[in-house]
Amino acid sequence: MSNTKNTPDSQDSQKTRESQQSQNAQEPQEDTDQHMAQEQRPSPMEVLRQARAQLAELTGLEPEQVSSFEQTQDGWSLEVEVLEIARVPDTMSLMASYQVDLDPRGQLTGYRRVRRYERGRADARRS
Repeated sequence: MSNTKNTPDSQDSQKTRESQQSQNAQEPQEDTDQHMAQEQRPSPMEVLRQARAQLAELTGLEPEQVSSFEQTQDGWSLEVEVLEIARVPDTMSLMASYQVDLDPRGQLTGYRRVRRYERGRADARRS
């Protein structure tokens, strides 16, 4: 036994749903391709994790932090801080900043060291 009534309003609602379903079934192929491309694009957090892991594998240095992160026309660009030489006390350890470039899928395409500094030293203030 059903509690629904077969009224003109419910028939219109059913027709609207059927119409939307048939339109969705006939979406152009490029919408589907675009949707699939978006599903394959990693999230920013996934990009960060991949960048850190790939840089560590290539350099043998463990990234400590990501100090800048931006999406570019060609993919992603990050600046990653790594410990290059551990010293005692820790504030005298030698750190380095690496610029890391990744493609849109988060695969490392290049890196370079852009700066070396002692952990305890701050950058000079610019006015």
